[in-house]
Amino acid sequence: MSTESPSHYDCLVIGSGQAANPLSQALANAGLRTALIEREHVGGTCVNEGCTPTKTMVASARVAHLARRGADYGVLTGPIQIDLKKVRERKRNIVESFRTGGEKRVGNTKGLDLILGEAKFIGPKVLRVKKRDGGEVELSGDKIFINAGCRPTLPELDGLAAIPYLTSTSIMELDAVPEHLIILGGGYVGLEFGQMFRRFGSRVSIVQSGEQLLGREDVDVAEAVLQILREDGIDVLLNAKATGVAESATGIDLTVEQSGKTVKLSGSHLLLATGRSPNADSVDAAAAGLQLDKHGYIRVNDKLETNVPGVYALGDINGGPAFTHISYDDFRIIRSNLLEGGNASIANRLVPYTVFIDPQLGRVGLTEAEARASGRKIRVAKMPMSWVARALETDETRGLMKVIVDAESKQILGAAILGIEGGEVMTQVQLAMMGKLPYTVLKDAVLAHPLLAESLNNLFAYFEGE
Repeated sequence: MSTESPSHYDCLVIGSGQAANPLSQALANAGLRTALIEREHVGGTCVNEGCTPTKTMVASARVAHLARRGADYGVLTGPIQIDLKKVRERKRNIVESFRTGGEKRVGNTKGLDLILGEAKFIGPKVLRVKKRDGGEVELSGDKIFINAGCRPTLPELDGLAAIPYLTSTSIMELDAVPEHLIILGGGYVGLEFGQMFRRFGSRVSIVQSGEQLLGREDVDVAEAVLQILREDGIDVLLNAKATGVAESATGIDLTVEQSGKTVKLSGSHLLLATGRSPNADSVDAAAAGLQLDKHGYIRVNDKLETNVPGVYALGDINGGPAFTHISYDDFRIIRSNLLEGGNASIANRLVPYTVFIDPQLGRVGLTEAEARASGRKIRVAKMPMSWVARALETDETRGLMKVIVDAESKQILGAAILGIEGGEVMTQVQLAMMGKLPYTVLKDAVLAHPLLAESLNNLFAYFEGE
């Protein structure tokens, strides 16, 4: 295989995720000769395997759910059937539209070269790229930005190598609804796919090794999520450790240890949703002398600088919160500091996120457990969604609202909104936090009736223990 002569750039960007695409364009537009290197699809995980395709399929699942509930609203429908090939086609079309748009923006940027291939470090500022169309090229750069993301983690499970299994990527390519989907993992990915395929018609079992679902959430919030999933007919096993898996005549058999007992689950499909691993090894970060943490993420400081001068790590690969909007904010920090003379930092930024189960869980700031551990004097306001007028009117009353405030300053410290459009309502709280408004401003604001956000007027009347 031939190796082309080395090419030097002002900037090299590895991966084309939600930080890399806008960053590479900004660098090129600033007059810096830049190369963007992508081994698979422009747009990264979010566009191709994450947010865009999953939320598209979640929308299809919600339509199926509402169609089955039609009689509750006085709307009579016939039996519901799922055309998973059509669901998949819709998903693929939207992904293709987003991906193509990103490719065009990159291609139309003067001074920016898109190189399709897999990049590996062979020195602190040198990459070897195995090009998709054959051949290799060595590239050097004054500055290098790594936005190579993560991949699904495969658990250590006896028998796994001998069976067919699904990941968060491959499950979206199914053309028929599984008869019985077993999901290993009770985090965001497992819950979103679990509820989705339950609504498509699968029997679903979720196996979670921890004491609760969504291990980073407060216990009461996790319990409310558990109740919702069980209401939807999903089997959830907590404190359940998978010990082995084998192929059977009908699909797969999963052996689980739970409370000192051995349980065997028989299903048609197995989805592995046990987390994600950084691609630092894929880019051979060690060859550049980059420091990694104990989990294999590239270490960065508050300005996203690695230990190698001129090399930066953005997005999931640096071990920060694994959300698209955080990756994009990493881009804004780099742009500010390198191109605009700023002094931006990741320190103390708010990290909002939404779990796209239905109803949604919108979260921002500290949990109650985190706030108490910090030693602050806090107050906790909590209210069921069944007390929200708009939720009652739409017959979407599952879930709860919970906000943590500082008892002395009245500043909002965090919020969990588990309810219809919970992410949108959480964002209203986030805006108040960004503006450093005391909770009393939301409590006394004139908010349009009957919106979901109006519930913030009432929420702060229900402080626990008062």
